[in-house]
Amino acid sequence: MATANSMTITGPAKESGLQVLSVRQLVWLRFRRNRPAVWSMAFLLFMYLLAGLAPFVAPYGVRTTHSQYSACHPNGPRFLDAQGQFHLQPFVYGLDSKVDPKTFAKVYPTNTDKMYPVRFFASGEPYKLLGVLPTDKHLFQVDEPGKIFLLGTDKQGRDLFSRILFGSQVSLTVGLLGVALSVMIGSFFGVLTGYFGGTVDNIVQRIIEALMAFPQIPLWLALSSALPANLSPIRVYFGVTIVLSIVNWGGLARQVRAKVLALRDLDYVVSARLVNCRDLRIILRHLLPNTISQVLVVATLAIPGMILGETALSFLGLGIRPPMTSWGLLLSEAQEVRVLLQQPWLLSPVAFVVAVCIAYNFLGDGMRDAADPFAD
Repeated sequence: MATANSMTITGPAKESGLQVLSVRQLVWLRFRRNRPAVWSMAFLLFMYLLAGLAPFVAPYGVRTTHSQYSACHPNGPRFLDAQGQFHLQPFVYGLDSKVDPKTFAKVYPTNTDKMYPVRFFASGEPYKLLGVLPTDKHLFQVDEPGKIFLLGTDKQGRDLFSRILFGSQVSLTVGLLGVALSVMIGSFFGVLTGYFGGTVDNIVQRIIEALMAFPQIPLWLALSSALPANLSPIRVYFGVTIVLSIVNWGGLARQVRAKVLALRDLDYVVSARLVNCRDLRIILRHLLPNTISQVLVVATLAIPGMILGETALSFLGLGIRPPMTSWGLLLSEAQEVRVLLQQPWLLSPVAFVVAVCIAYNFLGDGMRDAADPFAD
């Protein structure tokens, strides 16, 4: 008998030595043919790796302040010096500090007389790797008084590249945790309403319609405002995650419901009923496994919405709060008009938000196409 995950071929096909592939192998082969999806998956894995190793990759801590270099332009590594000579070991130039006589703003001209080599796997600020292993090794460092600012600093003198890495820990995991909660809630109610129907279906569908009738941003604002102002940052983080999950489970529930409505009248489900299988067994053994591909696709496409939701809430001041940081909180510090003219590097978190959301959409499209390996 052929099952959902394997196929058996007998006769001439078997005798000719043809390779028999399972459905999982067919899905993987179809997914691999979608190059944008494969590259997007690799990019997202790299971003989550950076987020997990943020204290090691970041040259400075998330709250380390360089007060003498507030709103400093990027000062990255170089291989060519002012005389055009190539250096195998990268270096950074020193930074002077003075006031522009025309704008009365602080500027930091490059001092080409001072060169500081970039040292790799060097000692710096102590931290706990993955929250467990105490160490002080960083991917790259420069000796004091040299400063390396890959993306410049904010108005308080904090390294923006380091803060983006630490902010990714919040922004990226909010999407995963929020979608995980949405998947659990949406799958439960989707299977429940699709299988039983009747009064339960009507009540749940009206609740979903009520949630989807509200504009998302005002609903986010209303739910986030309900969080007490004296909550700790970590509780605010989980509170924002729950808020986003409450708002976004309805769409998944409806798609799972539609899938279950199509499955519940198939022969193997009807046969299970005829042999007096319990409803719980039918749901867990026959219906849920056949909705997993649909759930994964919807969940992958929902993660960008979660990330943008957290970014919007933090940007409006109702999301993640200091001393924690996120991409939305970093962007909230760059909403003044002068930033576009004098400090455009403060907008660099936008590039990370856009890149991650586009990558998730490419990945979701690839998974959606691969979920049906027998389609043309």
